[in-house]
Amino acid sequence: MKISKLKKNKWIRWISNKYVLILIFFLVWMFFFDTNSYFIHKELNEDIESLEKSKDYYQQEIKKDKVFIQKMKDSNEMEKYAREKYYLKKENEDIYIIQHEDSIKKENKNE
Repeated sequence: MKISKLKKNKWIRWISNKYVLILIFFLVWMFFFDTNSYFIHKELNEDIESLEKSKDYYQQEIKKDKVFIQKMKDSNEMEKYAREKYYLKKENEDIYIIQHEDSIKKENKNE
């Protein structure tokens, strides 16, 4: 008796229709199991966003480097940069490096 009551139920009849079952199976398959599933698309979209962010970062770095290269084409700027960054000097010239107390690492007092 219970089966006959179930068959008469409107929702059960609708869901047990073979076309609806095929549609449900298709949707579940496409959403979870297919190679083009929702989760794979979501992961790929996240990858695209992160790559676009890194692309923007590297484009900004390229602009900075181009400005730096243009600046280094001037020999005075190149000399200034070499003196400040690499402590280079001309012949017969002395360089004194001044360090402040707060920039020097303090040795252990126990030693």
